[in-house]
Amino acid sequence: MNKIRYFGLVAITTLIMGLAFPVGKIALRYAPPFFMMSIRFILAGILLAFIVRLLGRQQPRGGKQWLQAAVIGLIQSGAVMGCAYYSMRWITSGESAIITCSNPLIVIVLGTLFGGASYRAVQWLGVAVGLAGVAFAFGFQLGLQPGTFIGLAGAFCFAVATLLIKRWGPGFDMTVLAAYQMLAGGLGLLVLSLFTEQPHFAFSASSVLVTLWLSLICSILQFALWFYLLRTGDPAKTSSFLFLVPVFGVFSSWLLLGEQVHWYVGVGGAFICAGIVLVNREPRKRKAAVPLSA
Repeated sequence: MNKIRYFGLVAITTLIMGLAFPVGKIALRYAPPFFMMSIRFILAGILLAFIVRLLGRQQPRGGKQWLQAAVIGLIQSGAVMGCAYYSMRWITSGESAIITCSNPLIVIVLGTLFGGASYRAVQWLGVAVGLAGVAFAFGFQLGLQPGTFIGLAGAFCFAVATLLIKRWGPGFDMTVLAAYQMLAGGLGLLVLSLFTEQPHFAFSASSVLVTLWLSLICSILQFALWFYLLRTGDPAKTSSFLFLVPVFGVFSSWLLLGEQVHWYVGVGGAFICAGIVLVNREPRKRKAAVPLSA
């Protein structure tokens, strides 16, 4: 893929992901977390499934592909986002973003252990620098609470889903996969909500607008772009850009919720950019030796 196009899509996708945290926090005023996420993904999944069928896109073939789409959905939309939003009962949306976006380090570890991938020392250094930048951006204010471990579980699931998408994705039309995985994740969250919450939704112009934003922009557009990027690029390199999500989340929280932005956010952003550069740095090609004259 053209580099300008690639980085442009990455910027748009991570910006949307960052916006999802403050918008999601607003949404929790109108419904409990699992129920709100189920509404978000079921609505998004139904709409996108209708669109891809209308466009004649290739549907999953056989029971195996339907099962793969369901597994990805339960992990990516269900477990990741369920953990992220449920963790906000104990920790802030910023802390939830920090933990969820530690996914790139886990991707490299799992890819090395189980995927046969090989990453250079500079890429490991880049992940460490990026993680330090995210922590710095939030002033190192991250306590060990139930929400911390729930968020870590979500980050682990995010890494697993990333690798599964890279492995199974080539067999799918990625927009079709995005549709059915959201629908599967939404149904899973609905079942979870029925057993753990008292589902309710406060109808108002604001609640409907927020829900539509989460479904159309932060779900349909976000997942379609994200799955496309994972399929066409290296999952570890692409996932490294998730370090930008908390930065976008901070500034969007400042704009939407009036949350204060501290000076160390800028310093953390510089570390994050450095980490992304290191993870995506290509090794230098050695020049061929010039043969000596006879």
